[in-house]
Amino acid sequence: MTMTNKEIVRSCIDCGSCSCDGSSGNYPEFCPTTDISQELVEQVRDIYIEDDENSQVAINAALVEAEGYGKLTRVEEIAEFAHKMGFETIGIATCVGLIKEARAAASVFRTKGFKVYSIGCKVAAQPKTSIGIDKKCESSGVNMCNPILQAKLLNNCETNLNVVVGLCVGHDSLFYKYSEALVTTLVTKDRVLAHNPCAALYQLDSYYSRILEK
Repeated sequence: MTMTNKEIVRSCIDCGSCSCDGSSGNYPEFCPTTDISQELVEQVRDIYIEDDENSQVAINAALVEAEGYGKLTRVEEIAEFAHKMGFETIGIATCVGLIKEARAAASVFRTKGFKVYSIGCKVAAQPKTSIGIDKKCESSGVNMCNPILQAKLLNNCETNLNVVVGLCVGHDSLFYKYSEALVTTLVTKDRVLAHNPCAALYQLDSYYSRILEK
């Protein structure tokens, strides 16, 4: 079915001015900024200010951005953020297919003084069929990815910050859901594009135009 313009809901992705960032002052008619109640804005502002963890995360994230803008790599930013937060222990939830990358990240974090725990996605070696996954899915491996157990084991380690390294789509969602510590992502899995999913977005008008097919 061909989608008409009437069926498209316009929002921030359709904006050309980004005036909320102070660039021009021109807001399109569909801009959420002009349609948000002041009451909601103030409620959210209070959530940042009145919750100590929220406040510290927002402030230290802004400091890392300002101090390392265009200079620090993602793994360095994570370490710097953890330092500013006063964290001592970092957990790594990794895909077993990216153990090499997770090991490299751990070496960075350990060098910078953090205690590091890591749990691989196949931990406990449970068959996919044990939770109702169709046997045909064994074509990519017999044992299931177990992001909930990854989260619970890292919870038991009392990690201060958990770092995701290449968990599958959906598995990462479950890990975020069950992690008691704050979570950030170091690597987003894309098996086709060497874990650089933006490459497909950069080439929608050429090599990856097929993605836009209905």
